[in-house]
Amino acid sequence: MSSPVTSSSADEGASSRPWVERPDAPDPWRPVRRGFVALGLVIVAGTLGYVVLGLSLLDALYQTVTTVSTVGFREVGESTGAWKAFTMVLILTGVGVVLYTLTVTLETLVEGRVTDHLRSRRMSREIDEMSGHVVVCGWGRIGRRAAADLTAAGRQVVVVDRDERVRQCSQPYVLGDATDDDVLAAAGLARASTLIAALSADTDNVYVTLSARALRPDLFIIARARLESAEAKLVQAGADRVVNPQLIGGSRVAALTLQPHVVEFVDVVMHEANMEFRLEEIEVPDRSVLVGRSIREAGIRDRTGAMVLGVREVDGTFVANPPPDTPVCAGQVLIAIGTPDQLAGLRKVADEQ
Repeated sequence: MSSPVTSSSADEGASSRPWVERPDAPDPWRPVRRGFVALGLVIVAGTLGYVVLGLSLLDALYQTVTTVSTVGFREVGESTGAWKAFTMVLILTGVGVVLYTLTVTLETLVEGRVTDHLRSRRMSREIDEMSGHVVVCGWGRIGRRAAADLTAAGRQVVVVDRDERVRQCSQPYVLGDATDDDVLAAAGLARASTLIAALSADTDNVYVTLSARALRPDLFIIARARLESAEAKLVQAGADRVVNPQLIGGSRVAALTLQPHVVEFVDVVMHEANMEFRLEEIEVPDRSVLVGRSIREAGIRDRTGAMVLGVREVDGTFVANPPPDTPVCAGQVLIAIGTPDQLAGLRKVADEQ
């Protein structure tokens, strides 16, 4: 679905690599090629004209080149009225074409367009090699923070935005309208694991969600909502999760007021890289050795040292502080806390068949 909607990426206070431009970005060499083609046509026309006026082919080419270049070394033919008239037209036309060609060539080189074009091609190849990455649509405050945290966690990220300031981001980007299917395709949507719709307008996020869901029915989509009324629309459009920053911000302020130490502890465990303990989720594969056993029988704590704090059942419900006799089933998500080594051990055990 191609959209006529104009996408604005910026969050509140903002409008609306390494280097994919919008799919319809102009080729920087196109004006240069046009200039040289025009110059070639002038030389051919001048040569043919002087041949008609009585010169040999070599003399005609020589006279044309010296005339167009304004060198004017010497004339090799008889200066008749027709000769003079043709030469004046050739000078006016040829000098204009030469100046245009030199101008666009210098402009292309000086402004770095060639470098940008080469970078764009290089980044396009890099994105084509990505798989399982996260596409972040919107380079506003939310998009920037999400991309930075994901990159810090070791995930590959491709940012999509139509604002030129996206060039400043450190992640690979696609400069284009996120509501356009071609732009999403350029971001590698076909191979992505997750899409984050973090545009400033709810209508744009709905459209991006609809487009992404139509292109990838299995894609995990997280959408940002500014208004509460937009949350239901985003879910209907196909979003797996909807985040309302205003509601989350209000709830966080209340939680900090009531239980500041709990909130700070969770933040540290989730986001502090130097923290000894981490809180992570681990999905139980279909043929895992854990399937069919209880948490006690599986010996998760004894074998890995990690502690299961919660279980998300296949139907989406959560079991907090699950008792030891809680059965482990395929498709469950274990919420566990432990050191990086302990969590890696639990992940390894879960993957065993």
